[in-house]
Amino acid sequence: MLTLSLLALLAQTPAAAAGPDLDFTEEAKLLYRVVACGNDAALPAGIDQKIVDEHCKELNRRVAKYRETWVKEASPFIQGLKPAGLPTTVVYPFGGGDLISAITTYPEAKEITTMSLEHAGDPRRIKGITAKQLKASLALIRSTSSGLLTANDSKTENLMKGQRGEIPGQLSFFLIALAVHGYEPISLKYVKTNPDGSIRYLNQTELEALEKKEAKLLNKVWVAPDFSEAFDNLELIAVKKGGDPVKDRIVHRHFAQNLDDDHFGKDEGMKGYLKARTPICAMTKAASYLLWRDNFSTIRTYLLDNMQFMVSDSTGIPPKFATKAGFTQETYGKFAESFLSANPEHNKDFIKLWKDAKPLAFRYGYLDKNLSKHMLITKKAPAATK
Repeated sequence: MLTLSLLALLAQTPAAAAGPDLDFTEEAKLLYRVVACGNDAALPAGIDQKIVDEHCKELNRRVAKYRETWVKEASPFIQGLKPAGLPTTVVYPFGGGDLISAITTYPEAKEITTMSLEHAGDPRRIKGITAKQLKASLALIRSTSSGLLTANDSKTENLMKGQRGEIPGQLSFFLIALAVHGYEPISLKYVKTNPDGSIRYLNQTELEALEKKEAKLLNKVWVAPDFSEAFDNLELIAVKKGGDPVKDRIVHRHFAQNLDDDHFGKDEGMKGYLKARTPICAMTKAASYLLWRDNFSTIRTYLLDNMQFMVSDSTGIPPKFATKAGFTQETYGKFAESFLSANPEHNKDFIKLWKDAKPLAFRYGYLDKNLSKHMLITKKAPAATK
């Protein structure tokens, strides 16, 4: 009986044998300084000061322009469209590296989940980087982040480039977003979802098992990452500079995820994780009109079943689905037809929806085929009074 009891106890405590969660906060803070130019902390030996200074001079110029032309204009406008009492949990499908727009759209958010084909990336290489690698890597980050900072959009080819190299593109975009909005990282860990939707953190045992197993290609036309699948998904916690680590913090989780029905639709762990976030606010933009397609019905249904408010461009949810699920939609700017070829029925519905749209002064994601700015607000219709 004693032996059986001991065996049962051991079977219930696998985590203890696996070791503690791996913490990459030190690497996050170094990347925040070197790549995101978030502060002026002294650089460690081996990191070329001149290269970093040159990078930060150019990046900070773009950051200042983003704050002036988008944060000051778009964020207050969007805030004025929100009803009171919205959830502070945000889900952003097809989000790429776009944490920057998520915080601009929802500055009140306490938790943000982004999902896209891009993997978070390995933060460790920054510690062994050479001057030549550093200069080339920082130039690539400036190039690939320029769309988000100057056009409020990020092209697919730029996102793919960030999947390889010495500096992780996705994580770098996230850290730049924190710097832009006055946050600084206080924790970085990597996560996986369990079958019940809960999350577990990467530990040494799992890292050793996955170290030589490269991250999976999530789309056949995508560029394969050159780092381990251990670094697919992250949890990044940040706090407002000078703020309270509890009251003024934001939790961001990013998951490398193909959101079509054949992948996300069969991923019970990911669906369970998202269901546990209910109720939510949502957003999407520059999403290739995937929410218009039949084979993305699972993620579309999740949004309609769990969100109360959504900000998007025309790649948001078509009226055919939104109205049936009890939502109203408000339009801003101009829309003549989808920027990319997409469902004709939904195009006609959107053209009709935008007929009496209100003016829009800034770009939010895609332009339409005539290069017009436009934005869509989808919100839960008020409950009918008896």
